[in-house]
Amino acid sequence: MRKSVAPIEAAPEQAVILVGGLGTRLGPLAGGCPKPLLEVGGRPFVDYLVESCLRFGFRDILLLAGHQADRVARYVEERRNRLPEGARLGMSVEGAPRGTAGAVRHALDRLAGRFLLLNGDSILDVNWLDLVPLAGAPGPVLTMALCGVTDTARFGAVEFEGERVVRFASRRQGLRGLINAGVYLVDRSLVTDFPLSGSLEELVLPRLAARGLLRGRAYDGFFIDIGVPSAFEAAQSALPRRRERPAVFFDRDGTVVVDNGYVHRPEDLVFLPGAVAAVKRVNDLGSYAFLVTNQSGVARGLFSERDVDAFNAELQRRLRAAGAHFDDVRYCPYHPEGTVEAYRRSSDWRKPAPGMLLDLMGHWPVRRDGSWVVGDKASDVAAAAAAGLRGMLYQGGDLDALLARNLLASADQ
Repeated sequence: MRKSVAPIEAAPEQAVILVGGLGTRLGPLAGGCPKPLLEVGGRPFVDYLVESCLRFGFRDILLLAGHQADRVARYVEERRNRLPEGARLGMSVEGAPRGTAGAVRHALDRLAGRFLLLNGDSILDVNWLDLVPLAGAPGPVLTMALCGVTDTARFGAVEFEGERVVRFASRRQGLRGLINAGVYLVDRSLVTDFPLSGSLEELVLPRLAARGLLRGRAYDGFFIDIGVPSAFEAAQSALPRRRERPAVFFDRDGTVVVDNGYVHRPEDLVFLPGAVAAVKRVNDLGSYAFLVTNQSGVARGLFSERDVDAFNAELQRRLRAAGAHFDDVRYCPYHPEGTVEAYRRSSDWRKPAPGMLLDLMGHWPVRRDGSWVVGDKASDVAAAAAAGLRGMLYQGGDLDALLARNLLASADQ
């Protein structure tokens, strides 16, 4: 008899981005275009936010538009053609300028029960899912990311105690401190109390802080706000460079999850010790985390590709609930001794061949320096060598501890 398992609350899958900014302080640089649509490094700034939303598993993306909404609509139509399967991109248009709080309130009937809310003219390059466990406390809360800066004059400082934001200080030149980074997890029930017009920062957040409903977590990751000319110019080179990062490629069965022999049913998924923490460590470091797995059970007729997809979806669901995720997944269903004709062949994706690794490096701007492949078989290490990457052999125990030792050692070299 199977033991009953308490359901795991899923992390939110909706991301909402405020894209109605006028760009007044940018002057002629904005040219009347909504700030989030301005070109940065050859692409609209908001595209970096949409890309990050998809990386973190937010599959339902809603843009809150106002100023020149027709331009936003054109971007939405063009970007929809490049979305992964199952992802959605839509927009909500306010009839008249309502401010950031009013824009969210206007879209109330399109909001999920809990959603990620982003400023459309700034980006904080950290693990956004790290806010999920913090926001999982009983009762509705708004959880925000805070960023440390050397001068809070542009933004105003945020003060917090423990995990609770308690007040917003006035802007003072030359003051080092924490600022609001424009990344929030929001319970929809709170939005019903948002004003129909007005500023989220000036009206809503201070009130929530006073009621004890505002939580925060501080980060020291890369942050940029394109609202002034100097920052806009700096972003032109800084943002494209930020996309280039190391990666850790994880084997699945026997490395991340318990391998009881051709595991494929979502209900049989059991994480190995330290596996969730290891993936989250990679996320928190700002590196890419990929899953690369041989699945010859498809070729042997034991299960289907649909079963592989369902298992991997459950794996991602559980990781996201814990504040972790895989940026992308590859698997190889082929085997030269398979019993299913369509899958009975050799493949350069099957480890120890490096095909899955090379394909991911072709789709993502992976920096080879500092990248690793971790797995429990010699074929994983061989695939790493064939792809020009370092290999890490997992032989049981705490996966996160093994990863930490190797990453630390490579950083010291």
